[in-house]
Amino acid sequence: MTAVTARLAPGVSSIPAAEWDACAGDNPFVGHAFLAALEASGSVGGRTGWQPVPLIVDGDDGAAAAVAPAYVKTHSQGEYVFDHGWADAWSRAGGNYYPKLQVAAPFSPVPGPRLLLCDPAAGPKLIAALEAVTDQHGLSSAHATFVTPEQVPLFEAAGWLIREGTQFHWRNRGYATFDDFLATLASRKRKAIRKERAAAVDGLTIRHLTGAEIGPREWAAFWRFYQDTGNRKWGQPYLTRAFFPLLGEALGDRVLLILAERDGVAVAGALNLIGGDTLYGRYWGCTKEVPFLHFELCYYQAIDAAIARGLGTVEAGAQGEHKLARGYEPVPTWSAHYLPDPGFRAAVADFVARERAAVEQEQAYLGELTPFRRGGGAAC
Repeated sequence: MTAVTARLAPGVSSIPAAEWDACAGDNPFVGHAFLAALEASGSVGGRTGWQPVPLIVDGDDGAAAAVAPAYVKTHSQGEYVFDHGWADAWSRAGGNYYPKLQVAAPFSPVPGPRLLLCDPAAGPKLIAALEAVTDQHGLSSAHATFVTPEQVPLFEAAGWLIREGTQFHWRNRGYATFDDFLATLASRKRKAIRKERAAAVDGLTIRHLTGAEIGPREWAAFWRFYQDTGNRKWGQPYLTRAFFPLLGEALGDRVLLILAERDGVAVAGALNLIGGDTLYGRYWGCTKEVPFLHFELCYYQAIDAAIARGLGTVEAGAQGEHKLARGYEPVPTWSAHYLPDPGFRAAVADFVARERAAVEQEQAYLGELTPFRRGGGAAC
């Protein structure tokens, strides 16, 4: 390959939004607004262990041909593709796994482009630049997580290891209403969902808010919800209080906040971002435990919102086999990994191959557990 000239920037905020977004496409999690809000709010940078080092490959005309949302990481938190075992093995062998290079949308297990290409031919150059940064700075490895299937072959051709995972997504098959979706399910599953929904919203008011409808009061309520979930799941929240209003200001009507209120007081909420054809469910929390309310706000209300907007997919976050019974189907996810040390790479390659066989076997099994009717019989 011919020599590649690339530059590292001190943050996405240092790059003009128009220049970045010309390459980023319509996935909000790699857009300038989202990534810059993470930086401005202190959610990345400083002592967070996520040091922004976006990488830019310029074209012959001097404009960016490709960019990558890259971070130097000193831990493996907030990634949702777990490599703690790799870190432990490398440490036992006498190596330092951290720092490493991470190409990702921080704290967001959302499939999307990780090679942001203004020039489609610049993909191999950007991968070569990521490898050069890893090698020249003595980093143990480079990782691109939640890569779109279309970009996996680019990493594979460059010799990166490809790791497979599983998420659960809801597909809109031309439904005009939620009842249209329910009609495709087996009778028992359909009745169970109706019962769950009725119990969840009993005595509550559900509000869908976007753009200017989300004010300081709503953001303050959601921050309480987010803290509660963060404290229970991972010890401390990854995102700062300042991030959410910054995100709302930057993305406007692409932010959908679903609140559950009792007597005018918000008791739970789910935050979503709206992409070109996808509703991305991201954060949820509550101050009062209500049976099935998590399913209602995060899954069923998200389906309602997607149908109303004509969106094709709901992505409701990482893991969660409980989503199966609610009409979300297993789909593969992908990550790519560059490990310069030959011995370490060989060990990880063996692990990844064995893991993939198990993941694909599990996906086939889970695919048989979806709640959809078999044989197309009439709904009742």
